Parts: sequence; C-alpha cells; structure tokens
Amino acid sequence: MAAITTLFLGTLRAGDHVVISDVVYGGVVRLVREVLEGLGVGVSFVDTSRPEHVEAAINSRTRFIFIESPANPTLKLTDIAAVAEVAHEAGVLLVVDNTFLTSVLQDSIALGADVVIYSTTKYIEGHNSTGGGALLSRDVELLERLRLVRGALGNAQSPWEAWITLRGLKTLPMRLERHSANAQCVAEWLKQHPGVTHVAYPWLDSFPQADLARRQQVAGGGMLTFEVQSGTQPALELMRSLNLCSLAENLGAVETLVTHSASMTHASLTAEERDALGIGDGLIRLSVGLKEPDHIIADLSQALDKALTTFQ
Repeated sequence: MAAITTLFLGTLRAGDHVVISDVVYGGVVRLVREVLEGLGVGVSFVDTSRPEHVEAAINSRTRFIFIESPANPTLKLTDIAAVAEVAHEAGVLLVVDNTFLTSVLQDSIALGADVVIYSTTKYIEGHNSTGGGALLSRDVELLERLRLVRGALGNAQSPWEAWITLRGLKTLPMRLERHSANAQCVAEWLKQHPGVTHVAYPWLDSFPQADLARRQQVAGGGMLTFEVQSGTQPALELMRSLNLCSLAENLGAVETLVTHSASMTHASLTAEERDALGIGDGLIRLSVGLKEPDHIIADLSQALDKALTTFQ
C-alpha cells in the first residue's frame, strides 16, 4: 500500500480520473473510497478482462489504468497487451500489479505496462519476514517524481527490511518454480474432490481464461481458490481444521497459507459487492507453499472430511 499510495498521490490531482480493475486487493478499494475520492479524484471500477470496457471508461481526465492480473482473489486475468494498446492509443499509462506472479512468471513491462507494482512482502521476500512494496518503470522522469513523493510521505522501507527482501530475492526463480508445481498438484486434486464445487487456477484446462494464461504467463503460479459444498460454514470449519496450512492474510511464503477473502482481504466491500465480483462467503484463497504437495493435500483432505462431515 505504500507503493500504491505513492503512485496515486504522486501522479494524480483533483479532477483527475483513473480506471481500476473491478477485482483488486481490498486495500486499493479502501484507499480510493476513503482518501482519493475525498481529494477529488474520479475512479471507475471496470471489468478489465474486457478491453472494450476499459476503452469505454476512459475520458479526457483519465491519467492511468490500474489492473491486477491475476486478480486478488478470484484469479481473473486481464490481457495486458490488449489493455496496453487501449491505454497507449488514449495517451494514458498502464499500471500492472504483478504481485501474484512477479517478473519471473509474467513480464508485464514486455507486455506493455508502463509501471509495475509489487507487494514485496509476498513472493519477492518470500519468508513472512518483512513488509514492503516496489514501483518499477522505464520512465526515468516518472521514477524521479515517485522517489520525491516517497520521501515526502516518509514511507520508504527500513534498511534492515530492505536487506531481508534482497536476500529473499536471490531464491525467487527457484521458489516460484516449486510454488507453481505444487499448486498444480493441489489444484488437480481439489478439482477431483467430490466435496469441492469450484476450483480456479490458471493452469487448469477448466480455467475459463486458460489460453490467455498460457500466452502471457510462464507458469500458473502458487495461488488458487476453491469453494466447498454447502458454502460458508464448511469453508470456515475447513480452515479451522487445518494443521499444516496456516490461516493468514499473507501469501507467497514458504508456508502454505489459507485466507477467507470475504472476512479478511475484502472485508471492506459489502456482501453485495463481493457477490457481484465472484468473492463468495465460502471462497477460500490458498497460497501453496514449498512443502511436499502430498503433505499439503493430506492436510486439506482431513480438513475437508471434517468440515463436510460436520455440515453434511
């Protein structure tokens, strides 16, 4: 959020307008509603998986388009190259939050992004040890402006946390290869489980945007979501029953982390808003860690059995 806030406050003025993906991290929605709109910034939340919707939302005051791909938590994808073409034809910037994949698995700059954002707290550091964010761009003038605003806001990362982040970065490619392989195994197992009603993972053939995922991603990444039969209560019981997997709002760590998006990352949205975006009360977000996939699956299996037995 430090990086995102620096970007927004460093590039926007009262009367400006931004286009944002309808499914984004809940902190972005809070920033927009509680801070930016009060400062006179206009915002349009649109389905950026449809480039024509993005084009229709742009007006003469639009300064940039902000997308997440894959989106948090539904994993809905946006065609970055197609939206970049729309943005550049309109003379606006394209900003991509690439936290879920990093440049190892998705080269957003090569696909046309002008600015890339990372929560370095997640895969880049990778060990649940720090909090941080990063802004990347080839635009030297823009970077100078953002560095000035970062200093004015006082939100630079501490030297110690920066060192830990750089240490974690050294193993990023190796870790993401294992995260992706493990997530693929877990997703395929969940898809076959009779108590699971829905699984979203970009590298599954059943994923609605699987072709796009294979065009712009190197692998599926370590994130997936799923829902269980009978909805909310079994989902909550499942998360309470896990032993190896930990309940946490973080992601991208060596541990397997489970999150209830409706009450955690996206609690600031109304129930109606979450339902419209596909974030049901029974949705479970899983950040698949580095332990043996059989161990992760065994933990999910016993928790699913307990949850479904309790609420069948």
